[in-house]
Amino acid sequence: MKQFFSATDDDISKGRTTDVYFTHTLEVLRAKRKIKEQALAEFTVSGLPRGWPWGVFCGVEETVRLFEGKNIDMWGLPEGTVFRPRGESGVRIPVMTISGAYSDYCVYETPALGFLCHSSGVATMSARIRKAAGDKQVIAFGIRRMHPSISPMLDRSSFIGGCDAVSSLKGAETIGKKPSGTMPHSLVIMFGDQKKAFKAFDEAVDRSVPRVALVDTYSDEKAEAIMACESIKELEGVRLDTPASRKGSMPELIREVKWELSIRGFDHVKIFVSGGLDDKTIPELVAAGADGFGVGTSISNAPTIDFALDIVEKGGKPVAKRGKYGGRKYPFCCLRCLSFEVSLSLKRPPKCRCGGKMELAEVQLIRKGKRIYPERSAIEIRESVLEQLIQTEM
Repeated sequence: MKQFFSATDDDISKGRTTDVYFTHTLEVLRAKRKIKEQALAEFTVSGLPRGWPWGVFCGVEETVRLFEGKNIDMWGLPEGTVFRPRGESGVRIPVMTISGAYSDYCVYETPALGFLCHSSGVATMSARIRKAAGDKQVIAFGIRRMHPSISPMLDRSSFIGGCDAVSSLKGAETIGKKPSGTMPHSLVIMFGDQKKAFKAFDEAVDRSVPRVALVDTYSDEKAEAIMACESIKELEGVRLDTPASRKGSMPELIREVKWELSIRGFDHVKIFVSGGLDDKTIPELVAAGADGFGVGTSISNAPTIDFALDIVEKGGKPVAKRGKYGGRKYPFCCLRCLSFEVSLSLKRPPKCRCGGKMELAEVQLIRKGKRIYPERSAIEIRESVLEQLIQTEM
């Protein structure tokens, strides 16, 4: 008997996490001898949550692994692509396309959408926070708000979107980095004395871990910050995690702590902030002098991007449900302004209104069941995202 309520890799890869109506569909296709009928389907989204103008496409690696070995062809935007939901013409941009016998992929629609919708939402919110924070450090703290079985996905997507580091042991292992974090309130409470806790941490924890003290457990933040400076010789920073009931103005609190440390000769000590942060609240904290942020719930609980999978060709002929456009469409992107558009032919690239050259945005991922697009590291994907974010506006 399984200990926790989570699907295994085997459950997912064998289609046991699908919606039941896809198994009904497969049963009907088999009974009516339509098992070999070919269909081409596209993943698209009509719009992004909260009016976001762009998203970060994430979850591709897991989706490729899901379909690898199935007798299908697959194309898609590379993971980490900053995409627009629609082209300038208003047509939805296909972020991924599958071709093959529909019976070979129909039961995998649900898990594939789960990979893409959730991961892309997390990566997009992380990217928006990256934009809001500028060059300040951002650490993903959000795994405690979600089911632990998906902590590697959450941290990977957060990192790809732009977070500098992640807090979980497994998430850090997944992206090939060391986990980031110092001390919780419980450490101070267990000692019952701030200075004793700070000194104990400094004496016991490996020197490779940055000395950052949490300074809002019992006393005024600036008082505990001064205690930390006096207790830890090589103190790198202090973290403010003040609860909302005691917070007042966080920008003013940052300025006050910074001032009190500076006049005592501790102006090298950085101010890190955590607790209830998002892409709307961070800019004023940057302006107040914050040096870095721990961001949790707003990233891990980011709104999903509601991709849908729709058949647009059957037997090589255009088809479409109401509200969708039939026929195979090729996504093109302008490298100058990151605008997207579709074309019905690879030989006729669309023209961008900015005058920049539009290039094919998709790559082939799988050919006849064999993966042909190499896996990229989370570090490499993140670097690509950061380059694209330079060209975006919030």
